[in-house]
Formats: sequence, C-alpha cells, structure tokens
Amino acid sequence: MAFSLDLKRVLISDSVDSCCKTILEANGIAVDLKTKLTKEELLAEIPNYDGLIVRSATKVTAEVIKAGKKLKIIGRAGTGVDNIDIPAASLQGIIVMNTPGGNTISAAEQTCVLISSLARHIPQAAASMKEGKWDRKKYMGTELLGKTLAIVGLGRIGREVAHRMQSYGVTTIGYDPLVPADEAAKYNIEWMELNQLWPKADYITVHTPLIPQTKGLLGDKTFPLCKKGVYVVNCARGGIIDEASLLKALESGQCGGAGLDVFESEPPTGVSAQLVQHPNVIACPHLGASTVEAQTRVAKEIAEQFVDAVQGKALFGVINAAFLTEALKSHAQPWLSLGDKLGKVAACLAQGKISKVTVTTHGAEMKSTGCYITAAVSAGIIGGNDINLVNSAVVAKEKGFEVSCNHVDAVGLPYAAAVSVTVNSDGKDTTVTGAVVGVGVPVLVKYNSLVFSGAVSLSGNLSFVKGNPGKVLAEIVPKFGDNGAINYVHVAGGGAESIVVICTSSPISANCPCVSL
Repeated sequence: MAFSLDLKRVLISDSVDSCCKTILEANGIAVDLKTKLTKEELLAEIPNYDGLIVRSATKVTAEVIKAGKKLKIIGRAGTGVDNIDIPAASLQGIIVMNTPGGNTISAAEQTCVLISSLARHIPQAAASMKEGKWDRKKYMGTELLGKTLAIVGLGRIGREVAHRMQSYGVTTIGYDPLVPADEAAKYNIEWMELNQLWPKADYITVHTPLIPQTKGLLGDKTFPLCKKGVYVVNCARGGIIDEASLLKALESGQCGGAGLDVFESEPPTGVSAQLVQHPNVIACPHLGASTVEAQTRVAKEIAEQFVDAVQGKALFGVINAAFLTEALKSHAQPWLSLGDKLGKVAACLAQGKISKVTVTTHGAEMKSTGCYITAAVSAGIIGGNDINLVNSAVVAKEKGFEVSCNHVDAVGLPYAAAVSVTVNSDGKDTTVTGAVVGVGVPVLVKYNSLVFSGAVSLSGNLSFVKGNPGKVLAEIVPKFGDNGAINYVHVAGGGAESIVVICTSSPISANCPCVSL
C-alpha cells in the first residue's frame, strides 16, 4: 500500500492571493477559481475536482464532502478549520490541511493592537474627535507597564503575543494543556492552571481552537473569578468567550472592556451585535489574518503544501492524519505494503467477527513507525478501494473493532525489524508476523508461534491449510494443481499443529482460507 496523492484538478472557492493558482499551475495542476458559490453550485461543481482550497467563507459540510467523489485533499489557506467537517472528510479518506504559521504574525499584531487600544481607549477617542469633541478626561487610560497578561493557548500566536507585550513591561502568564511549564518558561511565560490564572490577570487573550473543551471558556463560572475590571481580547474564534456572559460582565463592570475580532455569528447578529454596540467594546470584522503579507503567505504556503504532497516530499499542516508525513518517505513504502498484506492475511485466517486488532512493531528502527503501519494494517483488514491510510481507523471503529499498537525493541527472529498483527475473532487470537527482505519485499515469517521454514513472499494467491504437512501435501496439493500452477509451498511447524501455505498463479477454489495479494 504505497501512499500517493494524484491531483489533476483543484478548485479554489474563496478569494486567495493569485500566487496560489500560479504555483499550482506551474507544477502541472489545473486550477479553477470560482468564488462566492452558493451551496447548490458548490455541490454541483465539487464532483469534478481532486482538491479544494478554501478560506473561511466556504462551508465544507459533510454533504459537500460526500458529493466530492474524487476529492483527495482539502486545504485551508489559514489556521482555523472549523468551516470544514473533519470527521466527514476523514471517513471519506480525504486529507485536510491548513497553513498553521501563515497568519501568525498578523494575528499576534492584531491582538497586541487591541490590548493597547483597550488600555488607552484609542478608537473611542478617535470617534469622539470626529464628532468635534475634546474629551481628554473621559478617555483617561492606563499604562501597560507592570500589568499582567494571561494568554490561554501557547501555540505560535500566543507566544508571539507574549514576546511583543513583554517589550511593554507586561508580565506574561499562560495556560496550555499541550505545552509544559518548562517549555513556556523559554518564552518568559509563567505556566499555571486556569483557576490560578484568572484572578491574576489584568488582561486575558485567548488563542485556542473552538472545540467542546474551549467553548465558553470565559463565561458565567469564570468571569467572577477574574479581577474586577479585567480586559479580554479574542482574535481566535467566536464562542471561546461566551458572548452573553461577556455582555453581563461588561454591564456589571466585572469586565472593563473587550477587544473582539471574532464573533459567534459573523456578521454579528443578536448578542454579537449588542456587543459591537457596547461603548466598552472595540470590535473589528475578523481582521486577524487580513494583511497583505498574511494573505500572500497563506496562499503561497497552501499551494506549496499541495505540490509537496503530490511530489511525495512532505505533508506539512495535515490536520486529520499527521503520521502521513512519515508514510510518504521512501523507506516507509515497503512497510506500508507489509502492513496492508499482513492485515489481509490476518483477516483471512481469523475467519470470524473481529473485535480487536493489536499491531506490534519489533526492532529499534521501528519505534516511530507504529501509526502509519497500524493504519495500513487496518486498511488491509477492512479491504475495498475506498479505504486508505486516512480513513482506515475511522472505518475500523465504525465496524466495531478496536485497533491498538505497541512497540518492543526485541525481534526474536533473524531480522532487524518485524511487524506482528494479532486479530481477536470470536474470542480467539490469531497472530501473523512479517518482515521486509531484499529490495523491499514483504514476507510472512511466522504464524502464531510457528516459524516458517522459509520466508513466504506476500504476493500472488495464497491458500492456508492447517494440519500435518505430509498429509496436506499428499491430499490437497494435487487438487490445487488442477486449478492453477503451484508456484511454491511453505510449511510452519510440524505434526497436526502445522500450517501449509500454497501459492498458485491463479485463484483456486478450496475449502480453506485463501487470499489474493
């Protein structure tokens, strides 16, 4: 199972810098730019394309993904991918990627501008001046020097915000479940739990994705834990700060002001619109990534990422199958093939309803290969042309069997590396072990505890017959010979516990497990 990405035609459905189209076409990929498509128009167009590039306007729903029968990849020219149904894409075996670093600086700068503007009431003062007023006292501000900024989300943008605000003399504290305290300390950010962070902050800025764990992160339960008059900024995603709670906090004075670049409904309606009109809110129409530099950068990056994927160089920015980057490398291809074939053989031998699959990699060099080999094994077990490395785990779960992987340095066989697949079917375990020999040839070397006398090439039409080798060869082989030329025979074990593998040049019909590889 070699992984490749063949893109003949790509649709760009949102406005992106022209360099995106230029780069793709220069690398032999046909591109159509069709923006502002209605839902119906997109559904009609998408079956014609292998790839899709969007920003935030296009909603790539499950319905769109299902209609894209040829789709192999969806690219977001930007960071957030909440406008793409990732589970639906994964189920269809479609790669979803973004450009995680493309708008980092622009979003960080927008955050810092909002923090500074909140401190000095710049937009309100400017609007007042345009009305012919001179309200110096009304717009008395505060210095940022000595204040504490809490940063929730310490990824690229959060760290860039910290770096810039530290130059004002601001103390930076932060929280991120994926970033340890020692890593945060490298950026002069003191890591602390959220319940410790809220009461210390003069300013709070959020830089997380909008997921169930972050929805309403600042809300009715957390605003009371903050300093009275705290300022909040959201340049990430609407909904991370609960808008109804924020409005109440603004009206009570618990929140002194808010800088909002994103809203739960865009353009703002309902509570979002009320916040925009609040005198202590600085509101912008989702401008975080709206700089010339950022838009050029994300357009260039998503095009280059598509080209790299087609050329097998890299899969940077993949959201739903990060391990594919490793799977693209040339040394991985024989092991992917081995995993796929072992999965087919294991499913063939198990002959029952599979409830659990365990993949074990053997040998020090295999320590980092478990994810993509496990995906290949799952694909082999499931079978079918619609199954690939992206969707095999999702489909396996849908089919009701659990897949796990582990690693041991010891091999226990005369090979530097090996892979074992154990399938539990109707309460009984069946294990097959394979390796890669020569110039990338996948072979079967062991069945349960029985080692084959010679490595079995995993190719052609294989039939597996359990029983005494002498009896099998005497009674079964002649029947096989009538159905197709026998290429080779291999035996593992001795006596009644043995298993015989017979490879024929054409499929045979016999009362035994058979698989074509």
